[in-house]
Amino acid sequence: MVDATHISFRADDRSYYSILKKEIRSRVLELGYSEKKIGEVDIIVSEMTSNLSKHAVDGEILFGVFTGEAEYVEVISIDNGPGMSDPQRMAQDGVSTTNTLGHGIGSIRRLSDNFDLYSQRGWGTIALSRVYKAEMKSKGRFVPDLRALVVAKPGEKVSGDGCYYKTSGDLLKLLVADGLGHGVEANKAVNEAVTAFKACPYNSPVDILQYLHTSIRKTRGIVGTVAVFNFKTRQWQLAGVGNISTKMISALSSRNYMSYNGIIGHNIPNSMKNQEYTVDDFHQIILCSDGLKSRWEPKYPSIGKHDLSVLAAALYKDFARRTDDMSVVIAKIS
Repeated sequence: MVDATHISFRADDRSYYSILKKEIRSRVLELGYSEKKIGEVDIIVSEMTSNLSKHAVDGEILFGVFTGEAEYVEVISIDNGPGMSDPQRMAQDGVSTTNTLGHGIGSIRRLSDNFDLYSQRGWGTIALSRVYKAEMKSKGRFVPDLRALVVAKPGEKVSGDGCYYKTSGDLLKLLVADGLGHGVEANKAVNEAVTAFKACPYNSPVDILQYLHTSIRKTRGIVGTVAVFNFKTRQWQLAGVGNISTKMISALSSRNYMSYNGIIGHNIPNSMKNQEYTVDDFHQIILCSDGLKSRWEPKYPSIGKHDLSVLAAALYKDFARRTDDMSVVIAKIS
């Protein structure tokens, strides 16, 4: 089932921390992680909430579960606190600004299989931790690097936003979709679209959208964008219907992709065309649903050196409306 990738937990009130910790522990336990791994996640969450209590404004914890070839849980701490002038130094054991032992961020880093920390003075801090269910096998990074952050509308149990990607021969095919409205029926529309996307035999984004359109007519419909990357030609092809906001990113600039008007499953244009971009011009793509404000910009100093989930969390932090389902999906070609 395609659903939210992350659950949001308020972390702006210390009285809520014990509930947050128990909920995350319960979810990791259900996933069948070892006692050692569960204990590591417990400490990571405790240290994150402790740091939020000491330094944060409007703290939030995002907890995500990812399955597939490599199963892992992801914990992201977000705050609007004073930030750090030297976050890498603060990640070392024994460094503290509050007269404590200074083991907090250092402990998180040591216990995480993947760790990242991004902070700007006056902006706040994002800390990312991943813990894998099994020992990671030594092999190169996936190409492309693709990360998703999907959070349901506050108060909803399922998300009307969703994403799915698959590889087929020399192609990577990515769908980012937003079911009309939110809640169960929106979630159902997105899942029907993903089921059709999995079965679709076509490689052209326009052909894929037309296939989805025919397949989900009995649902309330979706807006969505399909991106296809060809590893041989090193080209992106894009086509979208509705208000999924898409930017192609290079080291020096960005370009917006303009979707067609319509609703997939109800009414789409007959004369859509694919838009093509070369990876030499744009090596990264960012797609956001309208759960983010329309004028979002990925302009954060030096964030290109960080994990894509950190960039996704930064966009969520600054631009999430919190009145709808919210999604940020980023793919980067090495």
